[in-house]
Amino acid sequence: MTTNIAKMIDHTLLKPEATKQQIEEICAEAKEYTFASVCVNPTWVKYCSELLNGTEVKVCTVIGFPLGATTSEVKAFETTNAIENGATEVDMVINIGALKDGNDDLVKKDIEAVVQAAKGKALTKVIIEASLLTEDEKVRACQLSKEAGADFVKTSTGFSTGGATKEDIELMRKTVGPDLGVKASGGVRSLEDTETMIKAGATRIGASSGVKIVQGLQSDSDY
Repeated sequence: MTTNIAKMIDHTLLKPEATKQQIEEICAEAKEYTFASVCVNPTWVKYCSELLNGTEVKVCTVIGFPLGATTSEVKAFETTNAIENGATEVDMVINIGALKDGNDDLVKKDIEAVVQAAKGKALTKVIIEASLLTEDEKVRACQLSKEAGADFVKTSTGFSTGGATKEDIELMRKTVGPDLGVKASGGVRSLEDTETMIKAGATRIGASSGVKIVQGLQSDSDY
């Protein structure tokens, strides 16, 4: 059970103060526990790619993170650059303000810019930052992600007002259907939390507490 769960976890370190030694540690842990990926800031992608070369562990990075407020062109460039450095999964933040303004066309084009830059080279996960959205906005964000050709929708950055909830995962899964991935991220700290999210429909977990999760322990980490 824990082995299967490990393969669903993006072992995450996105804190701005992350050091080289800490990056080396999460890569070593990812190899030891066979996590799906390490999820790191773009500056660490090349190094992680070198450390994880020859393993099954993917390198995931974040785009337009954590606010989603950079332009589509910048997000596309970030994506291309990350892939050149070895990323095979990219987690982008939507333009949250545009969604709230009802500017769905801008939101969709923003996602499409990243999807097109990543096409055939990396999976695209779309962070909707659910804690800032109404239920209708969550549904629209998921629908737009699906229409734009994304591979996953993801709850949260872990840096806003809240993280993943069972209810959000259920709503997101219901909205995107069975074919898209759903990633629960932010505040998933224990094996129990993880199993709850998977039961609700999550197919990937973003957590900095991956080791404690697979060991069945509780963590006090925020992400």
